[in-house]
Amino acid sequence: MPMYVPSRGRVEEFDVGGGGQVLDLETAVKDGILGGGGGVVVHGGAIEKKLSLRKMMEELDSIDVPSVFICPISLEPMQDPVTLCTGQTYERSNILKWFSLGHFTCPTTMQELWDDSITPNSTLHQLIYSWFSQKYLAMKKRSEDVQGRVLEILETLKKVKGEARVQALKELRQVVTSHDSAKKTVTDNSGVSLITSLLGPFTKHVVASEAIGILVHLDLNSDGKANLMQPNKISLMVDTLNEGSNDTKINCMKLLELLMEGKDSECEVLSSLSLFVGLLRIIKDKRHPNGVLSSLRLLKLISSHDSLRNSIVGIGAIPQLVEVLPNLNAECLELALVILEALSTLPEGALALMDCRSTIPNVVKLLMKVSESCTQFALSILWAVCKLAPEKCSSVAVEAGLAAKLLLVIQSGCNPVLKQRSAELLKLCSLNYSETIFISKCKLTKTMQ
Repeated sequence: MPMYVPSRGRVEEFDVGGGGQVLDLETAVKDGILGGGGGVVVHGGAIEKKLSLRKMMEELDSIDVPSVFICPISLEPMQDPVTLCTGQTYERSNILKWFSLGHFTCPTTMQELWDDSITPNSTLHQLIYSWFSQKYLAMKKRSEDVQGRVLEILETLKKVKGEARVQALKELRQVVTSHDSAKKTVTDNSGVSLITSLLGPFTKHVVASEAIGILVHLDLNSDGKANLMQPNKISLMVDTLNEGSNDTKINCMKLLELLMEGKDSECEVLSSLSLFVGLLRIIKDKRHPNGVLSSLRLLKLISSHDSLRNSIVGIGAIPQLVEVLPNLNAECLELALVILEALSTLPEGALALMDCRSTIPNVVKLLMKVSESCTQFALSILWAVCKLAPEKCSSVAVEAGLAAKLLLVIQSGCNPVLKQRSAELLKLCSLNYSETIFISKCKLTKTMQ
């Protein structure tokens, strides 16, 4: 395809390929496709390339790109566009690969090629480079502006108090949640220790709420986490969790979860009855599903520590968790069952499960209903309850339909461990019945019998 060579002193027209679309320079600049500023210098149609096109494309990966810049084969922006005799333009490497596979047609039109030569589309290359340059430099400028603003706010926080401090924290929180570069600027300039220093026994909840809303979005190192694990700071987080808005509650729970990850020896600082009561209150609140999920995630992490399980059982968590099982979505349900299974390993926990009248009916309903892992946790809970008092629990379990569910598990394609546990539980439930009575009680089909 013959390429258009622009002449000086007139409007330059650019053939961008792909169906004969023609753009002039004025239209391109007006539409934001091409421009002379932003690090791209235009001299009579020649563009001085100061940045790597590949680098810019990588950093602008998520940006919407004009369709004329997209290769029809890979559906990716072109870096080295070439045009066929049909007038269609492709990325050089893609069309050469097409030819190497034995194709001698145009991939878009499927026309046979009367000329297998490819012509570099330098004009489209210039358009692509200019467009990406402008977007790249605009992104860099925004990033620099953000970093500068973060540094200003950090300096302000060192000097101000009262309402001015609250406003500075609110602005910093907004910037941090909107720009990844702001997070790095905060951490690289001792921002974590500065914000953490604002949390103490006399900190107002509005300040704590904003500070926690910032910290939860930052990459905290071991020193930062250790500083936040101080008892007075944990106590403030718990108070803020109990008294804050739903968003504040979620941020507090996420931060506490972040601090607990990988911690074994320091978890005692979280043995707060106020925290456990607050988490259970959130779990029972149907209005905020995100809060329920965050609360269960944190409670799961807490219950994984042997030293904290007794405290959770002691505040009456088990019957409260059992009662909400029918209202939970699949993700929350699995978390709740993990917690109950962990608590069932304690004698007090198993006893609390047995004493709760809803345990067996609610848990039986979950067998073979949600997922194999949920079935596994449910079986463990039922086993802990039934083996504690077989005579008392087996009749309740059979009336709740446990036998039929266990047979379904045994006949299913689930793992052998689950089948073995189901068989053991089925045998336990049948101990107090004759075979005929047990079958009639189970209301089994002839196939199941």
